[in-house]
Amino acid sequence: MSRIGNAPINLPSGVEVTVSPSNLVTVKGAKGTLHQQIDPDIEVKIEDGVLTVSRPTDQKRHRAMHGLYRSLLYNCVVGVTEGFSKELELYGVGFRASNQGQLLELMLGYSHPVYFYLPDDLTIETQMEKGKAPLVKISGIDKQLVGQVAAKIRSFRKPEPYKGKGVRYKGEEIRRKAGKTAG
Repeated sequence: MSRIGNAPINLPSGVEVTVSPSNLVTVKGAKGTLHQQIDPDIEVKIEDGVLTVSRPTDQKRHRAMHGLYRSLLYNCVVGVTEGFSKELELYGVGFRASNQGQLLELMLGYSHPVYFYLPDDLTIETQMEKGKAPLVKISGIDKQLVGQVAAKIRSFRKPEPYKGKGVRYKGEEIRRKAGKTAG
């Protein structure tokens, strides 16, 4: 029994959800509009400001999709009301971050700067304070897109285990290794 799939989604005021005959769910809110394609076997109902997802049988495939599509629809509702954000910290001597609009420029210890152009759906904010690691904040309404872009930026210089240099999520713990011992 899917515990996640059976949980109803309460729709906040100002959120409009429509289900087309081709099972395309459109969620409109204060921050924007998101679309989610749902499998034809899964049924989506909207009654009295509550969104419910149901499955036709207890087959393994239907059970798996039941929880998945409920979570995806919940993320759409949260995205159009509150939005999602990820913060990245740059640890290393000389590491810097700046942005002009959607273009992010990173200095990550290479001989050249790394440029990354963000999708138009996302907003980026960079902070450079003396004595603190540079901070890059990515925010948007699509949780999957925010996480994917944050992972891409992190992949430019992953944190290494000896000195801890690299791009990491805010609050991420890096398992440190001891270096060579003099012998």
